[in-house]
Amino acid sequence: MNQSVHSLPAAPTEGPRPAKQTRTYDSARSLADILAVATAEFADKGLAGARIDEIAALTRTSKRMIYYHFESKEALYLAVLESAYKRIRDLELDLHLEDLEPEDALRKLVAFTFDYQHDNEPFVRLVANENMHRGQYLARSETIQKLNVPVIDTLRRVYERGVEAGVFRRGLDPVDLHTSISALCFFNVANRYTFSLIFKRDMESPAAVRERRDQVIEMIVRYARR
Repeated sequence: MNQSVHSLPAAPTEGPRPAKQTRTYDSARSLADILAVATAEFADKGLAGARIDEIAALTRTSKRMIYYHFESKEALYLAVLESAYKRIRDLELDLHLEDLEPEDALRKLVAFTFDYQHDNEPFVRLVANENMHRGQYLARSETIQKLNVPVIDTLRRVYERGVEAGVFRRGLDPVDLHTSISALCFFNVANRYTFSLIFKRDMESPAAVRERRDQVIEMIVRYARR
C-alpha cells in the first residue's frame, strides 16, 4: 500500500548559507615574502644567476605580481640591497651606545658587527656581489647612502667621548675606524671557506669563532686606545 502524502517526512529546512569568503591580498606580507626569497636567491646566485621565475615559485605570489611591485629584476635587486642595509643599520641604532663608557661602547659595536656578519652570511655575499658590480647598483640608491650616515655619526660620538675622557688617542678618522671594523668582521665570513681549506683549520667551531671574535674586538680597541 502506498504511503499517504501526509505521512511523508518533511524535507529538511535549509539554514542560511555561509557567506562566501573573499580572499584579500596582503600587500605587506607579499612584499616581505618576495624580499626574503629574493635576498637568498641574489646572495646565492648573484644578479645574473637569480631568476624571477624561481623567486615567484618560492613565494606566495606570481611573476606578474613581482613585476607589479618591482619594475625589473634590477629594481628588485636594488630593493634587496636597501632592505639588507636598513636591517643592520636599524639594529645598530638600538645598541644605545651613548649609555656606555667609550671603550665599552666601542667593544659592543665591534662585537655586534662581528656577530651580525657571522650570523648573516647572505648579507656578506650580497655586499661581495655588489662589489663585483663595482657598486653600480648601490650608487643608484640615495636610500643606502643615507642609511650609512648614522653609523658613522654614532662611531664619531663614541670616539670623541673617548678622546675627551683620555681613553682614545687623537687623530683617528671615524670612517677609517669603521672601515677597519668592517674589514676584520667581513673577512671572517667572506673568506672562511678558502682559509679553512688552505690552512686546514675549522673556523666555524664555537671555540674558534669566540677566539676570533675576542681578537677582533681587542685589535680595534687597542688601535683606538691612547
